[in-house]
Amino acid sequence: MPERLVPGDTAPDFRLLDSAGREVSLKDFRGRNTVVYFYPAAATPGCTKQACDFRDSLGALQAAGYDVVGISPDPVEKLAKFADAEALSFPLLSDPDHTVAADYAAWGEKKNYGRSYDGLIRSTVVVGPDGKVTLAQYNVRATGHVAKLRRDLKVDA
Repeated sequence: MPERLVPGDTAPDFRLLDSAGREVSLKDFRGRNTVVYFYPAAATPGCTKQACDFRDSLGALQAAGYDVVGISPDPVEKLAKFADAEALSFPLLSDPDHTVAADYAAWGEKKNYGRSYDGLIRSTVVVGPDGKVTLAQYNVRATGHVAKLRRDLKVDA
């Protein structure tokens, strides 16, 4: 597993399909701040809470100059249903082989009830307009994370 990203690192580029089957690249967001968040599975309680928190904060984040992109291992079809069901208007990207998650150190060993396994580590990386990491948070909680992120980024309500 690669080392976790830290501010100043160059964010790994990616090219993934969104919920509509269109190709999206990190380079598409060059010139803007971009919140790239990794979540384990669409339409699960925690991931739905987190996505809806991003949805509800999207106006304030965009007004402050931040775009939002969510990445999970889910197939495009599941992402489309999730985006539609929750009225999510930011890109949800499919990373079925975990390559991008691994590049961002958001895929690795997890422990649950004494059992170790590989899985997605709920993480958020903010990429600046120049493609450099400005903030990286790992093992974040689904509930309350977006509010904390907004405080860290000094984004008002």
